Amino acid sequence: MSAPPDGRWDPADFRERVQLALDGFLDRQVRLLAPLGPDAARLLARARAAVTGGKRFRAAFCYWGHRAIATPADPAAEDGLIRACAALELLHASALVHDDVMDASDTRRGAPSAHRAFEAEHREAGWHGGAEQYGAAGAVLLGDLLQAWADELLRGCGLPVERVMAALELFDTTRSEVIAGQFLDVSVQARGRADVETAMTVLRYKSAKYSIERPLHIGAALAGATREDLADLSAFGLPLGEAFQLRDDLLGVYGDPATTGKPAGDDLVEGKRTVLVALALDAASPDDAETLDHGLGTPLDEEQVIALRRIITDSGAQAQVEAAIAELGGIALAALDRAGVDPVARAALAGLAGAATQRVS
Repeated sequence: MSAPPDGRWDPADFRERVQLALDGFLDRQVRLLAPLGPDAARLLARARAAVTGGKRFRAAFCYWGHRAIATPADPAAEDGLIRACAALELLHASALVHDDVMDASDTRRGAPSAHRAFEAEHREAGWHGGAEQYGAAGAVLLGDLLQAWADELLRGCGLPVERVMAALELFDTTRSEVIAGQFLDVSVQARGRADVETAMTVLRYKSAKYSIERPLHIGAALAGATREDLADLSAFGLPLGEAFQLRDDLLGVYGDPATTGKPAGDDLVEGKRTVLVALALDAASPDDAETLDHGLGTPLDEEQVIALRRIITDSGAQAQVEAAIAELGGIALAALDRAGVDPVARAALAGLAGAATQRVS
């Protein structure tokens, strides 16, 4: 179902269509891998869990990146576009599975993370070897499989070959950026320090570009976008992506576990050197900065989380990040107003901008 001509659309309906595309793709993989027996079935069940639910922001920005340039010509083209959007959700699921291993996260969306689920299966079965190692190995392989499937689904989405090839070039760039950005993040955490500039670089390449700017580009490429079109979408998508991740940084410290699906202060426990933390370390008193620095990446009880939150708030970092989100969102919307894109898409993208930056989970 295409968006109505007045620009309103139903995000729930869109998410359902993306989920149906993912379910259909996984059904084919189940049939293909059935000869491998029950172990493959367990892997596929975990893959299905990894791609079920979520806000589908990347798929939505891909869809409206396409609609900014052209409207699908017929229902078959619309279905092909939905499959291409779903490919980005496979890539996202891959990144989350790997990210949870690297961060030793116990939960994802309120349920056990993939490596913890595999680990539990190992323990319950009483198998040989280390359960933690088995869990990590299973999650690494699951993440790899999801990434391979993302490429497969995009290549086979059914849209014209020359446009799919143009989109695949951008897809390749996206994967290189996010993997290199993730390694930069891992290295920053290992060093135990990051100034604001370094934290912003991590934010930009690990999340901002791959969450919004590149999905817009991929959707636009599938519509036959020019270099100028892509530049217009970057002027909107990159600052919005930065605002999106800054909101995520705030949620990682201040978010309600009931809505985020993560423990309270999860980023503090994991020791993430985010822009929020870098700003707080710069502005806090020497004693508070030392307390925050030493507390990052350690087991924290509720009172300790509250104490570190208070340091960040009192330093002014929380207010600075909120102001940055508002400023970057304004820059993005101003760029969208200037862009020569379809008016229906402009309205939908403006709505997505608000949803991406003002969310609570």
